[in-house]
Amino acid sequence: MTHPYTIPNLLTALRIALIPAIVLFFYLPFTWSDMACGLMFALAGITDSFDGYLARKLGQVSPLGAFLDPVADKLIVATALVLIVSRDPSWYVTLMAVVIIGREIAISALREWMAEIGARRKVAVSSMGKFKTILQVVGLSMLLFRQDLLFIPIYALGLILTAIAAVLTLWSMAVYLRAAWPDLAAHRHT
Repeated sequence: MTHPYTIPNLLTALRIALIPAIVLFFYLPFTWSDMACGLMFALAGITDSFDGYLARKLGQVSPLGAFLDPVADKLIVATALVLIVSRDPSWYVTLMAVVIIGREIAISALREWMAEIGARRKVAVSSMGKFKTILQVVGLSMLLFRQDLLFIPIYALGLILTAIAAVLTLWSMAVYLRAAWPDLAAHRHT
């Protein structure tokens, strides 16, 4: 039995623990709090890229880690999107948030269902999904950071990257649904 206190699981737990800190810093009235919020979200994104790699490299893959990792990802991304929309409720920011959160819910449900019928591999994370995640993490970090840096319009760049991530979100969802369609069609009457 794999011990639950492995380095990958601790990195995932750190990501979950950063959620209340990100919320707290988001609402602090200091000029540096937005920057701290964006940097914490970026740190969470970096830990996300390492936990799975380390689990495989160190032979510490566990059912707990396989469960917690996607939960942590979805919790922190949904939290960031809700915070961002609370400060910028424009239609395009709201639409990006709805697309990203809605896709995460739909694909999680699809993966759960595919696992039930023994076909989870058909909807495993793809390289496009990984690229989308990188754009999403960088874009959301910039949206939380908010402030220009060395005359670089961080918030505007964050909007562009997050919009591209939202488009890739829809595209990757279509790819997953297409891969799952034969199984969905075969089991729709059962």
